[in-house]
Amino acid sequence: MIATGFHAGRAYKLTPGQKTANRVLAVGRAPVEHGFAHLKNWRILTKLRTGLARATCLLRALLVLTDLEVNR
Repeated sequence: MIATGFHAGRAYKLTPGQKTANRVLAVGRAPVEHGFAHLKNWRILTKLRTGLARATCLLRALLVLTDLEVNR
C-alpha cells in the first residue's frame, strides 16, 4: 500500500489534521528516501544480476553498512 499525503488546491486549504497527517507521513518517509539515496552510492548495484531473494539480502546488508557509516 502506498500512502500519499493530502493535497491542497487553490480553493481548498488543508485542515490542521490533514497538515499533521502530512507531517507524520513525511517523518516516516524521510529515512527510507535517505536510505535509497545512500544505496545509490554503492556501484555494485549497477551491475547486480542475481535473483530477487539474494538481491534482497545484499541490499539489507548494504543498508546496515551504510547506516553504520552515516551514523558514525
